[in-house]
Amino acid sequence: MEALKTANDTLFILLGAIMVLAMHAGFAFLELGTVRAKNQVNALVKILADFAVSTIAYFVVGYWIAYGANFFGPAEALAAKNGYELVKFFFLLTFAAAIPAIVSGGIAERARFGPQMIATLFLVALVYPLFERIAWNSGFGVQAWLKGAFGEEFHDFAGSVVVHAVGGWIGLIAVLLLGPRSGRYGKQGQIAAHPPSSIPFLALGAWVLAVGWFGFNVMSAQTIDKISGLVAVNSLMAMVGGTLVALLVGRNDPGFAYNGPLAGLVAVCAGSDVMHPIGALVVGGIAGAIFVYMFTLTQNKWKIDDVLGVWPLHGLCGAWGGIAAGIFGSKALGGIGGVAFGSQFVGTLIGVTIAVLGALLVYGAIRKFAGLRLDAEEEFNGADLTIHKITATPGMDPRG
Repeated sequence: MEALKTANDTLFILLGAIMVLAMHAGFAFLELGTVRAKNQVNALVKILADFAVSTIAYFVVGYWIAYGANFFGPAEALAAKNGYELVKFFFLLTFAAAIPAIVSGGIAERARFGPQMIATLFLVALVYPLFERIAWNSGFGVQAWLKGAFGEEFHDFAGSVVVHAVGGWIGLIAVLLLGPRSGRYGKQGQIAAHPPSSIPFLALGAWVLAVGWFGFNVMSAQTIDKISGLVAVNSLMAMVGGTLVALLVGRNDPGFAYNGPLAGLVAVCAGSDVMHPIGALVVGGIAGAIFVYMFTLTQNKWKIDDVLGVWPLHGLCGAWGGIAAGIFGSKALGGIGGVAFGSQFVGTLIGVTIAVLGALLVYGAIRKFAGLRLDAEEEFNGADLTIHKITATPGMDPRG
């Protein structure tokens, strides 16, 4: 029976890995639909290349930092217990690779392709696994300290903070170090509009992400005996809450409407296993409002050229989700309990701090020694000429 259970667990987490892998297509199409047409090819290639680099970085270094395990032994040992540990690595890799996919949307249209791949390598190998180890592997005694101080450990079931807040705050630092796109903001305070190039592609990306998110959240149980229908319904309710509030507050703007469900899903990840569905609806709704308000504020007043709004969507809604788990997961508000507001607040702050410091080190060093931005001609012609030099697709006659 144990072998059968292990085989079922392996299949369960493999299906989760496949669903989250598919979410990377959602990241690609969300960015594709938002950027200008001349940068669409770059957006598609960048997400794919980021995932490839992330795989190597996480396989060689990142997973070892987070969990103290590696896969350099004989294949016979790796295949033991139906290869469950290997598939677990695959599943967690898809989470780690979300970090550069998130960052990509913020720095779109003016970041150099090669340096961003270097940043991906260091972020996934070193920065992200550091907080992953703290939150999900009780590393460095932080969880024990939080439990002693507040009565419970920091709780992040599916990564509101570990993945989304960390990715969003890294993205903010990268955006600030890059500066805005050329011509985006005038000296007299005028703002040049860069509307989405394709609402259908943007909507497709949002739908792919939303569907894959049920693998992201539900399969975070990692073994089939721990699967919870509560996680699925809470994810659904948060998605709906984010959609309706973003639609209302955003005055029916389609860009806000399709980012609303993503804001709700980001926020519910942390407490999806402990909240009441009504609590999840409220958490998602608040996240939808956070995204619309903060995206507008950052773009129009603070003049932070975060193309897809990754800091409001992932950084702020993710942080809200981490804190919200300590509020709506409490028994007083209909939750299951086992969470403490103090632990959630401090744990979220630790994650944000690691993200900010890590991003300053990685992107600061790259900007100094390699350069982050395209030059003026490259930016004018399209995001990165190393991509746009492609003149023919394999199998096609370049003469037309």
